[in-house]
Amino acid sequence: MTTYQAEIQIMLKPSVLDPAGTAVTKALQQQHYDGVQQVRIGKFIQLTLLAPDLAQAQAQVERICREVLTNPVIETYRFTVEAKA
Repeated sequence: MTTYQAEIQIMLKPSVLDPAGTAVTKALQQQHYDGVQQVRIGKFIQLTLLAPDLAQAQAQVERICREVLTNPVIETYRFTVEAKA
């Protein structure tokens, strides 16, 4: 078994309102960060797991994302998986 580290990014779908992102956008603009047009808030997750090979590690992370970490109706995700040194 090899130890792998996954880095997972979860974001709201573009069609879903992001009230926290809107609040941060307004706050930045009020502080004269005039170039900021939009902020979207998401989640970043690091996960360490054991698997026999990279393909199985990726499959496991895919399943975890789909079944546990995200709501597929309103969120998207992407991830990377690398062997941990």
